[in-house]
Amino acid sequence: MTWAVAAPAIIVAGALAIIGLERLRPYDPQRFWRARLAVDLIGYALIQSAVLSVVINGVVRAIDAATGASRHGLVSDWPFAAQVALFVVSHDFYIYWFHRAQHRFPLLWRLHEAHHSAREVDWLAGSRSHALEIVINQTIEVAAMVLLGASTDVMLCKGAISVVWGMWIHSNIDVRTGWLQYVINGPEVHRWHHAIDFAPPGKNYATKFAIWDYLFRTIDRRPGKPSGYGLADPFPEGFLAQQAHAFRRRL
Repeated sequence: MTWAVAAPAIIVAGALAIIGLERLRPYDPQRFWRARLAVDLIGYALIQSAVLSVVINGVVRAIDAATGASRHGLVSDWPFAAQVALFVVSHDFYIYWFHRAQHRFPLLWRLHEAHHSAREVDWLAGSRSHALEIVINQTIEVAAMVLLGASTDVMLCKGAISVVWGMWIHSNIDVRTGWLQYVINGPEVHRWHHAIDFAPPGKNYATKFAIWDYLFRTIDRRPGKPSGYGLADPFPEGFLAQQAHAFRRRL
């Protein structure tokens, strides 16, 4: 099986497994067809992802055409697993710091605000991210792989890991991973990142590797349950209105 087939199969299988676990062992009582599920599924996960993938690939290919960086094939001879590991770890380290900056600097927060607007956190809530936030993060992600000479299979594998992990950490599953939570991030800690209980700039910025939060002292593993999720201020409910909200004039 090629990665062109395996990657989407892994994403679909991961989504179905997580949805099933949410039904079997939910953390919070929640309907499957929750409020604004259609916005997240159609607006963000399908339409925005499809459009931006074309835009981002075009930008990265233009950069490569102008620089010729990929022809050096700096990682092309590395084993497949080593290439995947390099880009998973390095991109996750970058995302930790960019994510942390988004919570500290008002201009970046405008682009991240949509992601925190979900009042019910589940497998699909993580797809809610402003288009410009996706363009920034995924252009950096894809450019690193293309310009260093990674194969298409590496990019597909890394992309599948990122999508499934994004669904996992936002999932509405009552799970405890014990000592693994010190290394690998999961919903038991990340749901607190979305909780309204935290005053800005918040805690728990890690995505895949929880170790960043422990190393840089941004972890918070408090007992109990969040009192709620989302933003204190009203936020638009429609996809286009949420995109435009980042550019509204603020006092």
